[in-house]
Amino acid sequence: MMNERVMVSRKGEEVATAAVSSTASIGESIADSVRVPSPSSTDIDGHQGQAGQRRLGSSVRKRSIGLHLLPWLAGALFLTLWQLRLFHQLFSLESYQLPVPTAIAAAIRENAEMLFRYAMYSGTEMLGGFLLGSLLGALAAAGASFFPTSGRAAVAVMSALNAVPIVALAPIMNNWFGDGIWSRIAVVAVITMAAMAVSLFKGLTSIQPQYSDLMGGLAASRMQVFVKLRWPHALPSLFAGLKINMSTSIIGAIVGEFFIASQGLGYLLSDQIRLANMPLAWSCIVIAAVLGIVLYEAVVLAEKRLTPWNCAHTDP
Repeated sequence: MMNERVMVSRKGEEVATAAVSSTASIGESIADSVRVPSPSSTDIDGHQGQAGQRRLGSSVRKRSIGLHLLPWLAGALFLTLWQLRLFHQLFSLESYQLPVPTAIAAAIRENAEMLFRYAMYSGTEMLGGFLLGSLLGALAAAGASFFPTSGRAAVAVMSALNAVPIVALAPIMNNWFGDGIWSRIAVVAVITMAAMAVSLFKGLTSIQPQYSDLMGGLAASRMQVFVKLRWPHALPSLFAGLKINMSTSIIGAIVGEFFIASQGLGYLLSDQIRLANMPLAWSCIVIAAVLGIVLYEAVVLAEKRLTPWNCAHTDP
């Protein structure tokens, strides 16, 4: 009888223990289902990395905007100091010697039609000589690249043209081609031809030996080496020569008009200086500078479109 009671009590304890265990397991499963997952270290690092990238991108954009605004701010400061006659006091100049920007702007507004016509005339001289001189220089460099030893000597002789002063070259061209527009185009062509030849020849011949050996191993002809290897490699040098020529061509056109010309910005500039009409004379200088800057930026834009791999390393 006692043994039966002990067995009954043990069964009761087992039932109670099983009930408690099942209740605990049910509670744990419910807790697991409603538990909020804690973020792992990988998720935290990812969010921090994204935040760091956003901050870095924002700082880069601000720096880029600042770099683009800096020239404009510097130009505005320069014009403000000029308008306040700081340079007059610094260099002991009178107003008739150095007109203030408002006086120059008034002269441009009053003579806008004449300045536009003369700017187009000078721009035609500049562009014509720029294109002709750059083309002749490029052809000379391309021909010299096929014979590097003798071509280097020919390019060196051609570069001596840069040593000829424009004031000595302009009267000669006026004597050869008359007092028309072709004499100034010839002046610009001569001073731009040598710069293009030197710059492009360097780009065409500065090829790494392993590339030349590879093309030789593929049995490529001279023309194939030029088209496939030398010419793409020389494109940055080509645009470097074009930018130099664009900056100097306006000088050749203006100086060429100082001697024998009946129109153009150089002709008007020299004529107004003799008449002591300095606001209009400075208007010619401003228009010539703007014309040169616009055409220079056109060359830079073409370089970015045609050689994006080179501009990616040079742009800030």
